Amino acid sequence: MVFNTFLESVVKVKHLELFGEISHAKMSPPYRLELVKKMKAKAKSAKKAGVLALFYPNTNGKTNLVLILRKTYKGVHSAQVGFPGGKYEDEDKNLMVTAIRETEEEVGVPEEMINVIKTMSPIYIPPSNFMVHPYLGVSEVTPKFIKQVEEVEDVIEVSLLNFLDEANCITTRVPTSFNVEVDVPAFKLNGHIVWGATAMMLSELKDLLKQVL
Repeated sequence: MVFNTFLESVVKVKHLELFGEISHAKMSPPYRLELVKKMKAKAKSAKKAGVLALFYPNTNGKTNLVLILRKTYKGVHSAQVGFPGGKYEDEDKNLMVTAIRETEEEVGVPEEMINVIKTMSPIYIPPSNFMVHPYLGVSEVTPKFIKQVEEVEDVIEVSLLNFLDEANCITTRVPTSFNVEVDVPAFKLNGHIVWGATAMMLSELKDLLKQVL
């Protein structure tokens, strides 16, 4: 989709009700509810993070969404695909500021190029005890991505049409903390498998966009 057309339509998202759990459930791993119940007490003191679903025009003027492939490290989100974003810091005015700051740090998009359109539904991530707050934003200028080499393995540029294509909703098998493999719903985007909390946030994003595009 041509970005200018997308931009005219996406602003209508501001006035939509959020789908929340209705959207999240479509991409929820089968064991998630059990984990959330186990972590109920701990979740009250969960750490906070802000992430950004950033759309922008590519060099051909078509609409893209940027995701990142995280580095391999000793942690629960090692080598996973996610949105640019990160942990709330005390100097951040709010979680939207966190999402914008971290996006600039991780993929090099300057704060002044980012316009946040919608606050989406927060989602709790039991394995890392984070409450993640996602935001929908746009850059009207084609970014020159600069990855943060310490944390980002690759910058993934996904076309809007690829993201909205139902054929890219799949089922995949992943290992769990229970030492068993389970089938989970996922997106297949640019050859990457996206599942878990990121897929759940993408699901709400997709449902919102389909209301206006």
